[in-house]
Amino acid sequence: ESPAAMPAFRQVGEKQLPQEVVFMAWSPKRDLIALANRAGEVLLHRLANFQRVWSLPPNENTGKEVTALAWRPDGKILAFGLTDTKRIILCDVEKPESLHSFSVDSSITYMQWMEVTEESSVLTSFYNAEDESNLLLPKLPALPKNYSTTAKIFSEEKSDEIMKLLGDVRLNALVLGGSSGFIEIYAYGMFKIATVTGVAGSCRGLCLSSDLKSLSVITEIQDSPDSEAEITYFQLDTSLLSSYLPEVTRMARKFTHISTLLQYIKLSLTCMCEAWEEILMQMDSRLTKFVQEKNTTTSVQDEFMQLLLWGKASLELQALLMNQLTVKGLKKLGQSIESSYSSIQKLVISHLQSGSEALLYHLSELKGMALWKQKYESLGLDASGIEEAITAVGSFILKANELLQVIDSSMKNFKAFFRWLYVAMLRMSEDHVLPELNKMTQKDITFVADFLTEHFNEAPELYNRKGKYFNVERVGQYLKDEDDDLVSPPNIEGNQWFNFLKNSTHLKESPLLFPYYPEKSLHFVKRQMEGVIDQCLQKPADVIGKSVHQAVCMALYKTSQSEDSSPQLFKLPFLWNDKTSNIHYVLFTILENSVSKIHILRRPTDTSRSISNGILAVEFGNFLTNSINESSEARCYSCLDAHFYDDETVTVVLKESVEQEEKERVLAQLPLSSVYADEDQDREFIWDSTKRLDEQCGEVPTHTVFLENQWRVLENMKAQYVSVNGIRKVSCVLSSNLRHVRVFEMDVEDDGEVEEEEEEETT
Repeated sequence: ESPAAMPAFRQVGEKQLPQEVVFMAWSPKRDLIALANRAGEVLLHRLANFQRVWSLPPNENTGKEVTALAWRPDGKILAFGLTDTKRIILCDVEKPESLHSFSVDSSITYMQWMEVTEESSVLTSFYNAEDESNLLLPKLPALPKNYSTTAKIFSEEKSDEIMKLLGDVRLNALVLGGSSGFIEIYAYGMFKIATVTGVAGSCRGLCLSSDLKSLSVITEIQDSPDSEAEITYFQLDTSLLSSYLPEVTRMARKFTHISTLLQYIKLSLTCMCEAWEEILMQMDSRLTKFVQEKNTTTSVQDEFMQLLLWGKASLELQALLMNQLTVKGLKKLGQSIESSYSSIQKLVISHLQSGSEALLYHLSELKGMALWKQKYESLGLDASGIEEAITAVGSFILKANELLQVIDSSMKNFKAFFRWLYVAMLRMSEDHVLPELNKMTQKDITFVADFLTEHFNEAPELYNRKGKYFNVERVGQYLKDEDDDLVSPPNIEGNQWFNFLKNSTHLKESPLLFPYYPEKSLHFVKRQMEGVIDQCLQKPADVIGKSVHQAVCMALYKTSQSEDSSPQLFKLPFLWNDKTSNIHYVLFTILENSVSKIHILRRPTDTSRSISNGILAVEFGNFLTNSINESSEARCYSCLDAHFYDDETVTVVLKESVEQEEKERVLAQLPLSSVYADEDQDREFIWDSTKRLDEQCGEVPTHTVFLENQWRVLENMKAQYVSVNGIRKVSCVLSSNLRHVRVFEMDVEDDGEVEEEEEEETT
């Protein structure tokens, strides 16, 4: 006798989860599954025992309602969309950290991240030449992780995360679908390459074919709030992308470099702001308080001048210095200024400058591409916009250089001033002054006097603006984001270059000179640069988006109200693109005599071609035999969920439709070869385009399939949804209450391996 057959598929984990799961997606490269739950968390679990790797809690700034997940094809980045804030977050798979995020105009209901598989000699040579910028540009230094205010230095730990955003050079695209016909395509997940219009309804599924010829979209069109929604399939022709594939790849890659660099500059500025500390404001606030409380008429500047020239201070100044500032406080302030300024200086030189020079390089390359009109004009690259961007980056570099000069002179001034003040205060406290501190040349005295004249004059209008009379500390104003204008801009009087520019009529308008904004802060110039670059990134998306047009539109069926309790994200239809034969598949179920029957719609990605067996329905023959109920009555199976496992197989969750109490749920593999086996040419379905498909589903050719051994009963589980990955040969089944999860390895039989081997030996 043959031994009892082992159940197919090996169960490797099972969990009851605390929160309802609203979405799941397997990583394309590793045995990891990402889940989003009702609480707004994103979780990463391992296949083995469904062990949790990390979780990213919902966050006020990013958002709380996760509505879509997608993995970058290399499995290194997970993207998710948030409805409440309309943001897309790109998250590192190694640890739950957002690497990049951007806002969109609609709440996202579906995303797909696809990879282009087309090969061509042009592309291969481009993939190989991708590193040329690395040969020409210095390597960007890694960003310091965090600044410790106690040790006044940046930690040794460096973060290179930003480079993960670039990823692989082969073109991949993140396709986003949202409510009211919103569709956008982001190359490499960063650069918006197309804004697609002309689709009605809220997006339920998307699939851009890997040859980039067409985009399949499933939407839900609802005419009025209480009416049933109509599920419609659109196929959009995106042939501009496929015919200009090498150019699109090149342009998108450049823009991705640019977006990454902007993010890098932003993070460098954040580090600079961290290095600038509040203690540096102490001088300004102490002096302001002094002005408010003193009752003499002499100005602060004169008080200090008297101390400098006669070595004597008024009692009030003495009280300020000795009781409020104190010798110890002065030392501390001096150290803070030195360490903080030098940290900022290093960041400007190593990070800001190298980042903005790399930006200039990529923008100049892009300008060269834009001038090659026959290749890039039809993609909407526009040289004049790029020139403006180059100019804006130039202005930013000038501003960063100005900051360096300000830091340089501030450090010199403060050093001399503090050294003099330190000695003066030691004298006041009648401490012993070391002879080497006592030496002060005439030059030093003039230097301090100049510093006092320039920095210690009261400014009442500054008091109205900032609540302080002094601005001794000149670096913070460049880094603070509250203000666009500098409190005390650098003095450019008598600067020969500025006078020369002023008087030269020709140079004023010259494109070779970057405009310089003496009054503005570094943040202002940076924001302006980002704005201009955004403008020049925008045009290709509009131009390419306008070229996309609708090729096919089919109304499939009306949704029944009852299923609306389940989360949107799991519902069929499911879209798939077969990369080898370039066919779009759509899986959906239609309710027929209270059995939901699975239908498969297929379309060639090339919209000009046609295909036989464009639409089929599948019935499952009887394969469950219960010893109790051996009668040969036909059993029906309703399909609850179906997903493509790989190009040859569809994974389905079935439910018996018998009038028994205990209805078994079954996980099964449906081979497409058995569906499309007998090419029944005479039964070709003729679509009546005036009607919805569910109104003519009696006409659809139906194939009955008998599953041989590729199925397994799911005991003690009201299974409802499934998520699969044929590359890793895994599946995850979710119950109808959205909390009970089971994970399977699909190519192994359960526990039967040992016995089988023994049997083979004995035979």
